[in-house]
Amino acid sequence: MKAGKIIKVSGPLVVAEGMEDANVYDVVEVSEDKLIGEIIEMRGDKASIQVYEETTGIGPGDTVITTGSPLSIELGPGLIEQMFDGIQRPLQALQDAAGDFLTKGVEVNALNREKKWDFVPVAKVGDVLKPGDVIGTVQETPIVNHKIMVPMGVEGTLTKIENGSFSVDEVVAVIKTENGEKELTMIQKWPVRQGRPYRKKLDPTEPLVTGQRVIDTFFPVTKGGAAAIPGPFGSGKTVVQHQLAKWADAEIVVYVGCGERGNEMTDVLMEFPEIIDPKTGESLMKRTVLIANTSNMPVAAREASIYTGITISEYFRDMGYSVAMMADSTSRWAEALREMSGRLEEMPGDEGYPAYLASRIADFYERAGKVECLGDDNRVGALTVIGAVSPPGGDISEPVSQSTLRIVKVFWGLDYALSYSRHFPAINWLDSYSLYQTKVDKYLDENINENFSRDRIRAMALLQEESGLQEIVRLVGRDALSDGDQLKLEITKSIREDFLQQNAFHEVDTYCSLNKQYKMLDTILEFYDLALEALDKGIYTSEIETMPIKDRIARAKNIPEDELNKFDELKEDLKVEFKKLIEKGGTVNA
Repeated sequence: MKAGKIIKVSGPLVVAEGMEDANVYDVVEVSEDKLIGEIIEMRGDKASIQVYEETTGIGPGDTVITTGSPLSIELGPGLIEQMFDGIQRPLQALQDAAGDFLTKGVEVNALNREKKWDFVPVAKVGDVLKPGDVIGTVQETPIVNHKIMVPMGVEGTLTKIENGSFSVDEVVAVIKTENGEKELTMIQKWPVRQGRPYRKKLDPTEPLVTGQRVIDTFFPVTKGGAAAIPGPFGSGKTVVQHQLAKWADAEIVVYVGCGERGNEMTDVLMEFPEIIDPKTGESLMKRTVLIANTSNMPVAAREASIYTGITISEYFRDMGYSVAMMADSTSRWAEALREMSGRLEEMPGDEGYPAYLASRIADFYERAGKVECLGDDNRVGALTVIGAVSPPGGDISEPVSQSTLRIVKVFWGLDYALSYSRHFPAINWLDSYSLYQTKVDKYLDENINENFSRDRIRAMALLQEESGLQEIVRLVGRDALSDGDQLKLEITKSIREDFLQQNAFHEVDTYCSLNKQYKMLDTILEFYDLALEALDKGIYTSEIETMPIKDRIARAKNIPEDELNKFDELKEDLKVEFKKLIEKGGTVNA
């Protein structure tokens, strides 16, 4: 193919002429170093290319050769436990090939070609197969049974299938199609900007249980939903995402560190192998894929890293798994878009972002969902996308936050004032919302306790009333409130500190099951109901506030999951203590 010549270099943007054979989104090799780039604009025979590597040393006159194919990634056994860069180069293999620092033009295979995998056939010779049908399985890790599927565009009769140990690029099956015989390996290639197909999208009704009380009880996300976590610097976005990656009941986790600090990815690498998944007894890394394109790595590859992550997520979704993808943070991806748009001299939109920012964000989040997968075995997979947004100064009126909120159905608004007062997760219960609430309420009432949604609605109403009462307290002091209102302040303080506040670094409190969440909230509201009765019988609020049993309610968050019967004992003790107080108080006030 005819080579083009570079006529302009502007940071990660390279313009080459003589590229009439190329198309938009083609991958190109830039200069003798064979740097990987992608064409993002064509004007006549001039191609504007975003280069995914450092462009130092490249100048006018250097050659550019198009590969004729779009930016694609390899899908197959060997993805789990790996850490890739933004364009799916495994960082360990890069280090082995070039040392500790990224070197220009280093080529490594995304999937290991040496390792042998035990392929177990599922399909039989003579089967008529269509795209998405499973031909065999590979036990990739003790947790993940990797399904080898017929790739898109291949349909016909299976004439040969192997059984045994093979590398990913060895032929394991042969299908006779209309156009002749097609040999299948365990690798599929897929263009990252194109969503993988499915039979139909389903209504997501089952919650993604995260073990974080403020999320599961008040602002849940469903399996197949999309959520955003906007918040200012230091409000705990990354810790929340790490918590979700660790404890969410997804079978596969894809964590994309996009433009954030490198030490945050280091935390993931250090922590995840050591954490044992309580459901499987295996290390969390046995179900995790990491993609790192941190702030010190090439800017243009940030955009690719987001698409690489969601394509890998869709691939595991197509196997029938529940997948959770964390993107930290989409603001850095949008800033990379803005930088490239500026270098292309496009007309800027709001705050300098390109005019197509909203549609790009929508395209990304729309790839989430619960779907009926292709194939004959009625697989159902779910892809939940949780994106962190880092608005400058915490101002969510900026374009990235607003474009995101128009698409996602869950908003976990992080509050710097809460994080400053050491309340974590710092999710503001008055600003946040979940549009999946009605569906999840029905699920929780049917599967956990019929009173779950009732308790949640009561607790949220109390928290909303509290904000109005706090205004009065600031103006005229607490003593101006009635006993009933003072009791409301006391009970909302308990909801905030004993229920909503959660310690990510405490071995018990880091994860809270739905059963425990219900029992905790129900115990606090039981205290409130008994306190209201006591008030009616003449007991002072000050006497209720100083009851020793309140300390036991505060410590209830540390009750282990296998000792939840202690909540029933606590509720019985509450009744006894209030009965004693009323009997004593009745005689005092007589």
